Amino acid sequence: MALLITDECINCDVCEPECPNDAISQGPEIYQIDPAKCTECVGHFDQPQCREVCPVDCIPVHPDFVETRDGLMLKYEGLMRLKTVSAA
Repeated sequence: MALLITDECINCDVCEPECPNDAISQGPEIYQIDPAKCTECVGHFDQPQCREVCPVDCIPVHPDFVETRDGLMLKYEGLMRLKTVSAA
């Protein structure tokens, strides 16, 4: 499952640097999460780091991107392969 930042976001800037997949960026009004890059921190941490640091609890599961933990691990592995190829 990818996560989603709701309009309750206060733009506090703490979530973006915590994302190990660079899935969080500043949108037109609030931060946004790229579902293609969000693994809910599977492969990196036990818990989604953005949710851990969010002071207003505005990061629920994105209802349009439901994935299993195994699917998130496959996405993580694919992202890591891309990162390795682009670094070479």
